[in-house]
Amino acid sequence: MPLYTHLPTSIDAVDVIIAGGGTTGCVVAARLAEADPNLSILVIESGPDNYGNPMVLHPALFITHWAPGSNTMKLFKGPKSEALANREPIVPVGRGLGGGSSVNLLMYSRAQRSDLDAWKMPGWSANELLPYMRKLETFHGDGSKALHGYDGPIHVSSGTYRSLRVENAFIEAAARVGWKEFKDLGDLDSVGGVQRALRYVSPDGKRQDTAHQYLHPKLRDGGYPNLHVVVNSEVDRVVFEGQRTSGIAYQEANGPSRTVKAKRMVIVSCGACGTPPLLERSGIGNPKILEKAGIKPISDLPGVGDGYEDHQVISAAYKSNLSRDETLDGIVNGNFDIPAMIQNNDKLLGWNCMDVTCKFRPNDDEAATLGDDFLQVWNRDYKPHPDKPLSISALIARNPVGIPVGPGLSDELDFDPGIYGDAADIDIKVSRWGYKNQREIARRMDIYRGEEPSCHPPFSTEDDLVIDQWLRENVATTWHSLGTCKMAPREKNGVVDETLSVYGVTGLKIADLSITPSNVGAHTNNTALTIGEKAASIFIKELGLAQ
Repeated sequence: MPLYTHLPTSIDAVDVIIAGGGTTGCVVAARLAEADPNLSILVIESGPDNYGNPMVLHPALFITHWAPGSNTMKLFKGPKSEALANREPIVPVGRGLGGGSSVNLLMYSRAQRSDLDAWKMPGWSANELLPYMRKLETFHGDGSKALHGYDGPIHVSSGTYRSLRVENAFIEAAARVGWKEFKDLGDLDSVGGVQRALRYVSPDGKRQDTAHQYLHPKLRDGGYPNLHVVVNSEVDRVVFEGQRTSGIAYQEANGPSRTVKAKRMVIVSCGACGTPPLLERSGIGNPKILEKAGIKPISDLPGVGDGYEDHQVISAAYKSNLSRDETLDGIVNGNFDIPAMIQNNDKLLGWNCMDVTCKFRPNDDEAATLGDDFLQVWNRDYKPHPDKPLSISALIARNPVGIPVGPGLSDELDFDPGIYGDAADIDIKVSRWGYKNQREIARRMDIYRGEEPSCHPPFSTEDDLVIDQWLRENVATTWHSLGTCKMAPREKNGVVDETLSVYGVTGLKIADLSITPSNVGAHTNNTALTIGEKAASIFIKELGLAQ
């Protein structure tokens, strides 16, 4: 099995190097290997191997990845911000094979049609991406067969458990305040309601991460001896001969720094927080920033690390009359015997505790109450696109990012996600609307037994100022970082073209969420998977492997 912690010295040149074995990198590696088993491929991943890890395989154990000292998460920390009540924002990212797909909350959610069409790049419209969305999945839910796939690597199902009392109570309460129930909020067009959630969990209760579903089968069946993966190894920089990409330099854990040549292509897939600093250490980015960090510029691309976007999250807890078997509290507080649950294949392990998913947007009258500045954004970005949600929810029982301050792997990054940093406070107004909306639903659930005081603002019911302060004190990221190396024309701050080629050099590609031109109204895992399938198709064609 060609998976290593120390790459054999005999492997000093391959056809294709993939820097990053995360969500998208695993998809690309597996599809390239399928297209030609003789193609030599090297995947370099900074985190650990995840094969057979029960904390990855069992969805209900996702909380273990958040524990202090976790080796499956990497944390990016921003500076204290007045917009966040003088807190330091923390942005976690997946670390290890499968990346975020190995540690996330497994929420199945697709981008909207208008999200993808807004990218305005040849080959990347919603209709052109739909075949790749179908290719990646085996769908076990209600929905049009023309919109879903039924033989892909990633199973989408209910898993092995649902808390039906919570699910039914929420859907009934949502109906009382005007939100209807949809069968399929993943049809690219539906918005303004709720759905009984599906998840990236197989019918037998296993997480559907891209390492286990795409990469590990290739590494273990003996049919792909030219597919190599090295873990616990950090890519330092891309190596160039003039403007031509010739390979990468990387650092093995407790080992030497090595250089491996790429005879045909280097693909960077380190994610929206990891790809920009790698490019900048390699000399690709804003020359003023690079020179200040002591790095010789190779390609003048100011868009590298610019335009960071994310989704913000507010968690509001409510008291209920649920039993412990209807929640994951026993896992969170340690009262359940997890080894025994694993041994007995407890059905609760195949649950992510999210049984309802929602896509909400206000009507025009509600939008008008959020102020003139917001109304301008509403009229520009939302009103012309009736499929575009303002808030996405799940029921649970724009600044430069990653600027290096020096040329080395150990040098810190100047990182600022810019949460609530917009001058007109539009983002916090959106959060306020979302908070009030979910509160009105929760209060109408028949299991509702009051608010948990520590998880709500101490306000009189209409005190927006107090709500806003509470939001600043509690808002967090959803780990949906994207848009830091945009696919756009170079003159519009783009970093890659529609073939994912980096401007100004040859032989260098990017395939991860950093290339998204604008945000999506959905959990971003599906977008990352779709980018992986689309990217693989592009690379297979360019490498002459397409049949």
